[in-house]
Amino acid sequence: MNLITIGFAMCGSFCTFNSVIPQIKTLADAGYKVIPIMSETAYSTDTRFGTAESIRQKVVETSGNSIIHTIPDAEPIGPKKLLDLLIIAPCTGNTLAKMSNGITDSCVTLAAKAHLRNARPVLIGVSTNDALSSGAQNIGRLMNNKNIYFVPMRQDDPNGKPNSLVADFSKIKIAAEAALNNKQLQPLFT
Repeated sequence: MNLITIGFAMCGSFCTFNSVIPQIKTLADAGYKVIPIMSETAYSTDTRFGTAESIRQKVVETSGNSIIHTIPDAEPIGPKKLLDLLIIAPCTGNTLAKMSNGITDSCVTLAAKAHLRNARPVLIGVSTNDALSSGAQNIGRLMNNKNIYFVPMRQDDPNGKPNSLVADFSKIKIAAEAALNNKQLQPLFT
């Protein structure tokens, strides 16, 4: 069996990083080669959830690989067919909107575009407060695209944030394996 290479892209939903980073380890422990990708914002922003440097250090230690964090570094993903699967988790509403509208102005959106040109799967782990309002149209458009799959998701705070959805990040590995077999893990909404 050939080693399967997974790109794992993280966008700036900083509150989810402590749930997402362990999933990189789960994939690596399962025998996948994991190449981390971080949006420019995720790569460089200090927040109440940790410094950018400490987050980057955890990602590198967990994956065993250096982080792709610039557009020039992401561009070869397509032409060189570097990945078998691209996971974007957390995927913010901003990134969902850009992908839905074909905008590739960040390393994550360029990685997705470059990877999709090879008709290979992209798995999205949503984390956005506007998923059931202005973001719903973008999720719907992406769900209708070939080679786009979603990690099952749920409302994380129906009373306090009724439009918010977050992926069940603990299901990334099984959703990734389904996407590698061109299947959407069900149920999509938990």
